[in-house]
Amino acid sequence: MEILDIIGELFSDEISIAVSNGQEYVYYRPSKRIDLKISPGDPVKEGTIAHKAFVTNQKVSEFIDRNVFGVPYHGMAVPFHENGKVAGCVLAIYPTYTDGKSVITLKSHDGWKPIPFQEVYYLEVKDRKTHVYAKQFSGTHKNTLQEFEYNLPRDMFIRCHRSFIVNVHYIREIFPDTHSTFLLEIENGDSIPVSQSYSSYFRKMLGF
Repeated sequence: MEILDIIGELFSDEISIAVSNGQEYVYYRPSKRIDLKISPGDPVKEGTIAHKAFVTNQKVSEFIDRNVFGVPYHGMAVPFHENGKVAGCVLAIYPTYTDGKSVITLKSHDGWKPIPFQEVYYLEVKDRKTHVYAKQFSGTHKNTLQEFEYNLPRDMFIRCHRSFIVNVHYIREIFPDTHSTFLLEIENGDSIPVSQSYSSYFRKMLGF
């Protein structure tokens, strides 16, 4: 597991790492931000992402509420194989920021302005800043798009490009574009690209 210790060092501030063999956890490294108190030998509970990834043999990415481990978290589990069969899965466990928060607080000229999630059209990274475009106000935020991806409610916001996260409630129409990509027409008149690397995920999430 030395390679996992090295990976753990890279992400020790934010991400906890666990490995299961399908029945129990065989490795666990907590991060500074979130600790599920897993110990090697603990059984893998039914309904957890470790269990789902093992049973379905597919990557699973979900928000898990506090009922499972006592703290809410966002997790991703990826199965690995030995001799052509699923042998277990590796988990990345992220802290969740969604608990109790329903606004994005943007920098304004004089201070800061909290914007409700439901008023945000989309987020864009450009010039090394995250720009948030909303109904009444647009501004910048210090968080990266990756942080927002784990931060924002998944029934509302979808990553569609390495530079964009869009509020699906404000997509007026979806147009096909080149190389299996799409162009989104937003309610405020802006156009946002869906890149090739996100297109199949985007189609799956919106069900078309």
